[in-house]
Amino acid sequence: MGILERIRDIEAEMSRTQKNKATEYHLGLLKARLAKLRSQLIEGAGKSGAKGEGFDVMKSGDARLALIGFPSVGKSTLLTKLTGTQSAQAAYEFTTLTCIPGNILYHGATLQLLDLPGIIEGAAQGKGRGRQVIACARTSDMVVMMLDAARGDIQRQLLSKELESVGIRLNKQPPAIYIKRKKVGGLTMNSTLPLTHLTPELVRIIMHEYKIFNVDVLFRCDATADELIDVIEGSRVYLKCLYVYNKIDTITIEEVDRIARTDDSCVISCHWDLGLEMLLDKAWDMLALTRIYTKKPGQHPDFSQPFILRGGATMEHVCHAIHRDLARQFKYALVWGTSAKHCPQRVGLAHVLEDEDVIQIMKKGK
Repeated sequence: MGILERIRDIEAEMSRTQKNKATEYHLGLLKARLAKLRSQLIEGAGKSGAKGEGFDVMKSGDARLALIGFPSVGKSTLLTKLTGTQSAQAAYEFTTLTCIPGNILYHGATLQLLDLPGIIEGAAQGKGRGRQVIACARTSDMVVMMLDAARGDIQRQLLSKELESVGIRLNKQPPAIYIKRKKVGGLTMNSTLPLTHLTPELVRIIMHEYKIFNVDVLFRCDATADELIDVIEGSRVYLKCLYVYNKIDTITIEEVDRIARTDDSCVISCHWDLGLEMLLDKAWDMLALTRIYTKKPGQHPDFSQPFILRGGATMEHVCHAIHRDLARQFKYALVWGTSAKHCPQRVGLAHVLEDEDVIQIMKKGK
């Protein structure tokens, strides 16, 4: 029996099993086996795949956004509208057969937008070019899920399921679970808060399925069995996702209002150029990039070319972005902006910067 058949059998058994106290251990064991088989399926495809099979696109810019969606939902049209890059557009499905990159200049940052081929249900098992599309999405900083507004809820559910099955977690934080293996001593389980989804016996069953018998487990969140399996696997990717509903001119205004009020969602019409600026605003907010401007002594700040860093960046990160030796020569820095208690504030390498801060770095010997 192949891996795909075993996956289907386990999924069928899980769907037949009622969820209650008596079956939670059995379901936890099935979930662990299913996660192991899916990992084997992905790893096996990576080892046996022929060279040149994937999308070899060099990462450029300050952040990478992957456009994912079913065929003919407007991904190529959106790429052309936002970047000016010409991508094939037609009234039939599967117009785009490879990855088309384009760059967006927004708030001084360069955002790389990837137009990926449309995927179909079952892409995680290799249907269409699903594996290549999903592998490219794993290397992105953010997923832009393109949906047809008339069928948005169904498409969103199916696409989320496909991405979940290959270890991509959308709009979630990594669970605060810490696992430390040891040579002897068995299983030791501790938690900093009451656990409502897991019991010591269920944790033991899942650990034994992965051949882990001696381990210390610390829970700092009310985790589920799926989250524990994610931490054990260690190959999960946690990405921000913006759900973009296109073709809003084909539905009622009441439906547009309902969709627009859902979390992490944006409504647009590529045909009528509606909502494109709002899409970029929401994507920028979700990426949480930080723009840092530099200033020379006695001169005005240079607002033409900011340094683009991730949210939570410190002064040390800025030094490495400017020059690799600057952190060793760093003496102190003056900061103007929202991160400073007063302007200017004298800070060290550990100071956390915020968006649009202005800095002036002083080196040793000056």
